[in-house]
Amino acid sequence: MTLCLPVVLAGRTAPSRVVFGPHETNLGTGRAFSSRHVAYYERRAAGGAGLIVTETASVDDSDWPYERAPLAADCAEGWRAVGAACRPHGALVVAGLGHSGSQGSSAYARSALWAPSRVADVVTREMPMEMEHPQLERLVAGFADAARAAASAGLDGVEVNAGQFSLVRQFLSGLTNLRDDAHGQDRTLLLRSVLDAVREALGPDRILGLRLSCDELAPWAGITPEQAAGVAKDVAGRIDYLVVVRGSAMNLAATRPDLNTAPGFNTDLCRSVREAVAGAVPVVLQGSVVDPAEAQRALDEGVADLVEMTRAQIADPDLVSLWRAGRGERIRPCVLCNQKCRVRDSRNPVVSCVGEPRSGHETEDPRLDGADEGTLDVLVVGGGPAGMEAARVLAGRGHRVEVVERGPSLGGTLRTAAAVGGRAALGGLADWWEAELRRLRVTVTTGREVTLGDLDAAEAAGRAVLLATGSRPGPRGYEVQDATVVEAADLLARGPERALPHPGPVVVVDPVGDAVGAGVCELLAGSGYETAIVTQDQVVGTQLALTGDLADANTRLQRAGVELVKRSVPRVARAGELVVEDVLTGRLRTLGCASVVHCGHRLPDETLFLARPGTVRAGDCVAPRTLYEAVLEGRRAALDLAAGAKPDGERRP
Repeated sequence: MTLCLPVVLAGRTAPSRVVFGPHETNLGTGRAFSSRHVAYYERRAAGGAGLIVTETASVDDSDWPYERAPLAADCAEGWRAVGAACRPHGALVVAGLGHSGSQGSSAYARSALWAPSRVADVVTREMPMEMEHPQLERLVAGFADAARAAASAGLDGVEVNAGQFSLVRQFLSGLTNLRDDAHGQDRTLLLRSVLDAVREALGPDRILGLRLSCDELAPWAGITPEQAAGVAKDVAGRIDYLVVVRGSAMNLAATRPDLNTAPGFNTDLCRSVREAVAGAVPVVLQGSVVDPAEAQRALDEGVADLVEMTRAQIADPDLVSLWRAGRGERIRPCVLCNQKCRVRDSRNPVVSCVGEPRSGHETEDPRLDGADEGTLDVLVVGGGPAGMEAARVLAGRGHRVEVVERGPSLGGTLRTAAAVGGRAALGGLADWWEAELRRLRVTVTTGREVTLGDLDAAEAAGRAVLLATGSRPGPRGYEVQDATVVEAADLLARGPERALPHPGPVVVVDPVGDAVGAGVCELLAGSGYETAIVTQDQVVGTQLALTGDLADANTRLQRAGVELVKRSVPRVARAGELVVEDVLTGRLRTLGCASVVHCGHRLPDETLFLARPGTVRAGDCVAPRTLYEAVLEGRRAALDLAAGAKPDGERRP
């Protein structure tokens, strides 16, 4: 398996060809790397990552793109600690270095943004200053100083960012570089100057990598694959590896799209660039590669020499070691949902994963690493994500576990969510849990409703009980008069043909604004239904901004012919129509429809809990939220139960 074989970069040997790439984590203390960073990177090194690129650090204090963005001048000790922690595992560690330029933020630095030319950023609309000679010299010197600091800290090298969020890329692009001086006549001049300065600071025996945007997806003026191939050939002799990425400020979702974009989307682009450099420098494939088999094919077919699998290793830090051991089926899949690993927003969340909540929190809850003294007999009521994760954790610690699920199969709302348009990958995570429960010999009973009598019997037998009973439909907030209103969960579980009793137009009511409403519309439109969606917001799916799918989702809806009824709330659903009200003007409007699909909030199904208050519970039966909370609470509930185990199997008081 080539993927797990060593590779030599600048005379240094990485134990595998899997790269853990640079990404925002919000793990820092101020603008420095913290002990949480150290634990985070060490965990991936222990799992077999070959090359680890730390979170991109700004090379000059004029760049402060997000609150906890590392500053190279403050990173030396953190780099040293990361390198020392990862070295025993064999992984090579290089420091990500960059400057966001006009894509940064003036909110923190409180100074003008730097840019090649006076071109307002398409996202913030802020007008930057045009860099002059002193700033250009300072930028190049900043890269060199940062590289020198990384080398002094004992790291194996650095990676220069000329990718999506990058001032260096802005100089390469006709979208943002309108200069008429030497840096405008030769747009690669700054890149070459930076690479030469960094190489001199590093010396010949340390790694110099380059992350290069090879397609800005704006062919009218931006970097095209053909231009990028020329740039790659021009700088190949200056670098030790090249990461091929795509995207720019024009396409913020392009570099790290969610599960609506097929994995491996950069394969053809990477292949063309690798052919252009003709073996002069190792090339790294990047682009939602989450399946080791897919990564292996890319190596076998000559697409790349290494493969970046960042989100996949957030989902399962042991990806490489499990693949190397021939246990690929045990790798927890990354579903590319972007719900917890994409953290560059105003909330400052810490990086994590919906399927592996310990990612980003490696320094917390040492109970996960311990062993239990005794053996419990546990009844888990509910086979959704919370119940499955609780059962997995308990069985993995040696306890006897039975899961009873009232539905026909395990998975709960996760299976339902997988039926939403474009989100089938979520089903892979449910499949993984099922396989893990089989491996751990968990007893699974489906198609049976647990009653109060069952709880009495469990208590009499000395069994512990964990409730993960999920949710039920919540309030609708509008009047229903002889109208067909279908819950989204029912539609997704049964399919449109069975769930909608009447042919004709469908109106989707979406008071939440997450992936459900937009996905249901895509499903209905794709099934031939005339579809409209009603939202109180100015745009459809406002919560999708957090995962990077907001613009793309609205584009897909319009291409599918879905009518977007924005800034409106439903008031009355009658036979054949839905009356909505404009939230600003109060104007009423009638939408003709045969059925209404409701995508609103849900309420906990707490029937058993109210009958047995104090019983340990987890997930939606506490409060319906996201997959992440369900998994995290299932794990915590399992650990709480396990903490009560005694050697004789009795419960501690």
